[in-house]
Amino acid sequence: MNSDDSLKKTLIVGVGNLLLKDEGVGVHAVHKLQEMQLPDNVQVLDAGTAAMDFLTEIQSADRIVFIDAVKAGGEPGTIYRLTPEDVAARGESRLSLHEVGVLEALSMAEHLGGHGDVSIIGVEPKEISWGMELSADLQSKLPALIEAVLAELE
Repeated sequence: MNSDDSLKKTLIVGVGNLLLKDEGVGVHAVHKLQEMQLPDNVQVLDAGTAAMDFLTEIQSADRIVFIDAVKAGGEPGTIYRLTPEDVAARGESRLSLHEVGVLEALSMAEHLGGHGDVSIIGVEPKEISWGMELSADLQSKLPALIEAVLAELE
């Protein structure tokens, strides 16, 4: 891995189900990020509900930022910064419908030679029901969520 942060490959991975309103916030966020001018060393992926499909990319990144809906009991729109250890420590009390897929992908990458530093930027959902639009609460928090993700690049 490079010691120069400007050369480190950073992977931003949005996970979520676009068919379940706020459950798709990670995917909505990466679609916004894909429209932005980001440094050349940053790759943005829409993983949907299949983080394991991007195992090669996860393995080759120096830094990985996952974006997902996170149910941690806060007010809708609350933004969290977590580590995989934070998520794993919750045991039976799941934070996200996708955490098993994310943790499995990270575990598999570790077994196959490792992965870079990982952070998870999550946002408390309001509505997880059929629909492709974010709730008004999360739509209004999307700029702050994007800022939180971009702060991880610094």
